[in-house]
Amino acid sequence: MTEKEKLLVFMSMYEVSNKKQETLSDFFDDSKAVDDMVFGKEFEEVLSAEEVKKLRAGFDLQALNSSVENIQRSGIKILTIFSEEYPQKLIDLPDRPLILYCKGNLNLLKMRGIAMVGTRMPTNYGKIITEKFAKTIAENNFVVVSGLCYGVDTISHKATLSVGGKTIAVVGSGFNNIYPATNNALADEIAEKGLLMSEYPPSFQAKKYTFPRRNRIIAGLSDGVLITEAGLKSGTVHTKEYALEYGRDLFAVPGNINSGKSELTNHMIKTAQAECVTSPEDILNYYGVEKQAKANKYISLNMEEQMIVNLLDDGEKDFDFLSQKTKIPTNILSSCLTTLEIRGLIKKLPAQTYALS
Repeated sequence: MTEKEKLLVFMSMYEVSNKKQETLSDFFDDSKAVDDMVFGKEFEEVLSAEEVKKLRAGFDLQALNSSVENIQRSGIKILTIFSEEYPQKLIDLPDRPLILYCKGNLNLLKMRGIAMVGTRMPTNYGKIITEKFAKTIAENNFVVVSGLCYGVDTISHKATLSVGGKTIAVVGSGFNNIYPATNNALADEIAEKGLLMSEYPPSFQAKKYTFPRRNRIIAGLSDGVLITEAGLKSGTVHTKEYALEYGRDLFAVPGNINSGKSELTNHMIKTAQAECVTSPEDILNYYGVEKQAKANKYISLNMEEQMIVNLLDDGEKDFDFLSQKTKIPTNILSSCLTTLEIRGLIKKLPAQTYALS
C-alpha cells in the first residue's frame, strides 16, 4: 500500500468528508511520508482547526501500519481510487468513495448488475415479488446488488444465494459491526460466495446518515435499479435519486393502489421515471438477454400436487380457496401442501396462505 493510500485509510477512520479527502489527495504524492502529510500545511488549509487538532492528536504511524496489516490479514481488501481493481462504474461519479473495504470476489465488480431495493417491511406481495425477481435475475448471470438491511435487501440477497447466484452487499457500517446484527451470518455467506463492501473501516458503527450515503454506491455499481415495493417516504427514494443522477436504468413493480408500501413504485411508473416491469423477463428483455432454460422442478408431482401448483402459479392462495377449487379432501390437501413445502416448491405464509417458492 502506498503512502497516499495509507493517508486515505487514516482519514476514513476519522470520518473526513469525501470532498476534503479528494482535495487533500490532490496535494500529495508518494514522495512524502504519511506523517509528513498529516503534519503538513495542506492539512491546515483544507481541514477545520478542530479536524486538524483531532487527526494530529490521534495520529500514530506505528498504529496505522498495524491497523492496515490487521485489516489485510483478516481477508479484507482495501481498494482506493488509485487501485487497479477500483470499480470502473464508480470512478467518474460525483462524490465517489475514495476508499472501499471489500471481502470476497472482486470480479463481480466487472459483471452486469441489477440493484434490488425497497421497503424494510414488505407485504406478502412484496416478499413474493422480490424473491421471484431476484432468483430469475441471478439465474441469468446478473449480479444482484443490495444493502443487507431488513426487508427487500435481505430477501434479495437470500433468494440470489438460494439459486447459486452472485450478490454484492454494500453496508453502511464496518464489517465488525454489521447492521442489523441478525444478518451477521448472511454477511459471512455473502463474503464467501459473493462480495461484501463498505466505505467504512471494520470497527465503524452504523449511523443514521451512513445508509443514505451507502445508497449512492449501490446505485453506482449497478446497470439498473429495481424497486419492488416502497413507500414515498422510504429511504429507497435516495437510491432512486442517485440512479436518475447517474443515468442508471430504473425499474419499478406496480402494486396495490391502496397500499402505502406501493406508493413510490406506482408514482415512479405514473410519472415515467421508471420502466414498469411485471415479470423478471421484462428486465431480461430490456437488456436483450434470453432467459436460460432450466430443468422442470415440478416433473415428479402427482395429480393433486400439480393441481395445487397450477393454482398457485396465479399468485398466493389460502387453504380454503385451494380446498374449494381442487376438491381434494382436507387431510390429503394438508399432506400435499406439507410435502410441497418440504421439497421447497411452495412456502407457507401467514393466515394459512401459500405461494410458490
